[in-house]
Amino acid sequence: MTPGAARVVAAHGRHVLIETADRRRLHGHLRGRRADIVVGDRVRWQCAGDEAVIEAVEPRRNLLMRQDAWRSKSFAANLDQVLVLVAGEPPFSESQLARALVAAADAGIAAIVGLNKTDRPAAADARARLAPYRAMGVTVLEFAAKAEPQAARALLLPRLQGRSTLLLGPSGAGKSTLINLLVPDAGAQVGEISTALNAGRHTTTSTLWYWLGPGHDSALIDSPGFQQFGLHHLEPTRLAALMPDLAAHLGGCRFHDCSHRREPDCAVRAAVDAGQIAPTRHRLYLELLDELQQPARR
Repeated sequence: MTPGAARVVAAHGRHVLIETADRRRLHGHLRGRRADIVVGDRVRWQCAGDEAVIEAVEPRRNLLMRQDAWRSKSFAANLDQVLVLVAGEPPFSESQLARALVAAADAGIAAIVGLNKTDRPAAADARARLAPYRAMGVTVLEFAAKAEPQAARALLLPRLQGRSTLLLGPSGAGKSTLINLLVPDAGAQVGEISTALNAGRHTTTSTLWYWLGPGHDSALIDSPGFQQFGLHHLEPTRLAALMPDLAAHLGGCRFHDCSHRREPDCAVRAAVDAGQIAPTRHRLYLELLDELQQPARR
């Protein structure tokens, strides 16, 4: 085997699965001290018997992460877009959706929203809750992956073509159904990765890279579900600029450091009063701002 560059397609602790330029997959481990390495990373490696030793991580185009008051968690690197999957059943958390979109905007990654289970009665309420996101320019794709699989494939595959897409979503939104629909051999790939990493059931809590076809130019990256999506890696003063509906009105406030809470002549609050910003979105902004302004815990 000739060492060189490779892509990380799965990671579990210090152990990773890399895919080389000639499409071989090798179990690898990190040399020396533990490094921050995630799925999507481009790495340099050397042979170590029939395995690989990761020597270095190449500079990243981007990195999607979340950080709460105690620790940070990186999802994946070198992404082209994020697909945030929601559904009416169970009702999605608008706070979690907003956090995912803010994190993607901070990382410079395009984001789209997928509304799944549109065959269910609860889809009407979910559609109404997503109206402010459509109004501020977020692409919302509607489908029923289980009830109408072929229509869902026809809608989604063109959006995924030629891109590396991270799939985010809470439990119950239909991520597994969607992955099995778009990646017919997904189960086999999970088994291969689990065996290579000797990770067993822990693979279900790992981020995994799937190729969507034999051309190896389109990928879907599955991430484990999460209950919290902290944004403590953000500066509070940047928050409004990362929310498109609020950002459209920045610069019109009397005070340049306006927090958009109670200051007089606030353009953002005026836009809320005028119906240009949904009140729910302004409340979400204040919730996130309060969180980011809390002192760091030690």
